[in-house]
Amino acid sequence: MFYKWEITYKIIWCAMKVHKELWCWFQEVIYQRALLIELGKEWLVFEREKTMEVMYKGRKIGTRRVDFLVDEDVMVELKAITKIEEVNKAQLMNYIEAYGVRIGLLINFWTKELEYYRFIK
Repeated sequence: MFYKWEITYKIIWCAMKVHKELWCWFQEVIYQRALLIELGKEWLVFEREKTMEVMYKGRKIGTRRVDFLVDEDVMVELKAITKIEEVNKAQLMNYIEAYGVRIGLLINFWTKELEYYRFIK
């Protein structure tokens, strides 16, 4: 069994393969579908567009879908934007806290080189 941070390397590797093949300028959903194929090739256990509960003081106050939840503890958010900004990083950290997962990956495909940010709680 992989340690959770080792799984992030596999996810990033898969994203790099997708970026190399598709480059940039597609919509986020295209990258999501391609990453689905690559994650499957790596035998990773994941759910796509996983609906997760948002909790507040032990109470469910809503839901939101995460692009991928890998190995039940690694949240992967995909972007197709010109650059990852601090607000995107803050949003990732907020989601990690709200969903109760330990690791988050923010991956942006719309740049010349694949851009990613990894946050480990």
